[in-house]
Amino acid sequence: MAYLVTISAAFGAGGSVIGPALADRLDVPFVDRAIPAAVARDIGCSLEDVLEHDDRAPTGLQRLLAGAARLPAVTPGSIDMTYVHAVEGSGRLLFDEEFVERTEQVIHEVAGDGGVILGRAGACVLADHPGALHVRLDGPAEGRLQQAAELREEAHGPDSGRDPADADTSGEGGAEQQWNPPTMRDLRDNDRARSAYVRRFYRVDPASPSLYHVVLDTTAFELETCADIIERLARERAPRT
Repeated sequence: MAYLVTISAAFGAGGSVIGPALADRLDVPFVDRAIPAAVARDIGCSLEDVLEHDDRAPTGLQRLLAGAARLPAVTPGSIDMTYVHAVEGSGRLLFDEEFVERTEQVIHEVAGDGGVILGRAGACVLADHPGALHVRLDGPAEGRLQQAAELREEAHGPDSGRDPADADTSGEGGAEQQWNPPTMRDLRDNDRARSAYVRRFYRVDPASPSLYHVVLDTTAFELETCADIIERLARERAPRT
């Protein structure tokens, strides 16, 4: 049976821990870094270019909007702004929508075989997919900040066997080369960047409970317990064959 779970995780909510653990329990792929790599390959640009459009980079969208050329685009009932990004060395211009559309295609391809998808507005992209379980991981800012610090320290500790890239350092699993305690500004910036991605391209608030089947405060329970809960819900949600 192909289980399918999308996870939207606020900074410090443990998405980088719960996601892989859940995928292992359900015996499906954990889909995170594979998405931007596939998008870069298919579009024909660098991974760095894709990450500048990706919701998982801490300030990727903010960098994109700050440095891209802005062109007016007519949309039904209004004039919107289209952002254009120049691919270094190629002379090619890429519209932000091209990155998002290819990301959606990759997500739909993954959905066919099942998986645990972290970020990228998965709940919006797969809103009508039968059997998919959509989960939001969140919690009070102070609790998430403390949890983010603990996860970062664990990932960068001298006795840790974990890959530092798996620490919840950028909200959903980004890595930093040097360990530094996260600050409330880090939390606010990361939350704002991810919200900007979903709001711009899908016109919804990523924290809205209406997008998900379940919203968990991961600061109130052990992350393993949260994975237990989601696993059970995913098994109940999956289509019967």
